[in-house]
Amino acid sequence: MFAEERQQQIAGLVAASGRASVTDLAERFRITTETVRRDLAALESAGSVRRVHGGAVSADRFSTTEESILERTIQRQGQKHRIAEAALAFLPQGPSSSILLDAGSTTEVLADILARRSAVSAKHNGAEQNQELVVITHAIPIAAKLASTPGIALQILGGRVRGLTQAAVGQATVDAAQKLRPDIAFVGTNGIHASFGLSTPDPEEAAVKAAFVHSARRIVVLADSSKLDAETLVQFASLKDLDTVITDRKPSPELAAALADAGVELVIA
Repeated sequence: MFAEERQQQIAGLVAASGRASVTDLAERFRITTETVRRDLAALESAGSVRRVHGGAVSADRFSTTEESILERTIQRQGQKHRIAEAALAFLPQGPSSSILLDAGSTTEVLADILARRSAVSAKHNGAEQNQELVVITHAIPIAAKLASTPGIALQILGGRVRGLTQAAVGQATVDAAQKLRPDIAFVGTNGIHASFGLSTPDPEEAAVKAAFVHSARRIVVLADSSKLDAETLVQFASLKDLDTVITDRKPSPELAAALADAGVELVIA
């Protein structure tokens, strides 16, 4: 195979999955890691990929890149639905339980499912429906979905609403979260990395997410596979802070090993 042809295939692999490691590419094309690095250098010079530690990512994948919540809700819908369905198994079953829903497109799908389930349950049980799940959120779209749902007691954390994510941020949001102790927090992330942990591009979003992680009794991360092995600007949790990660694809060997070493349960939806 000519170098140009191989480089085109490498660029296609990176574009399709968002990331590729040097070792995986060396095994796939049966070439040395030095040759892979030369290929990646050539592709970076051409603007096709961006080199990072251990491999390469898509050329447009920078540490401060962040899509709006409206853009994210129409992407990878099937994967996010599977992740949200798998998250239902982690809902607390006690008579008086509480969860925290972080802002994000996958947690928003989980809110949709919760709203439908609660409405069906109320319809079937009628007056017997007296058990409420306390749901805490700082996300405006999630609050809107759950505001009038029977069987759910909604609590909204206040603060300045950030337009890009439609979520409350700032010191008031952080202070409110620190005074709570929900049974489970379902947390979203822009990146989950073996050494860098969980990260997000915006410092204020990171501060709120960090408060959620340290407030809840159990942390369940909902992250579609585009977030795997990704690093964005601000770390808000280490892998050791987590209890469970639910995703739609098997992580890279490096990330899988790091999750196992941290004692994190991995669920593939």
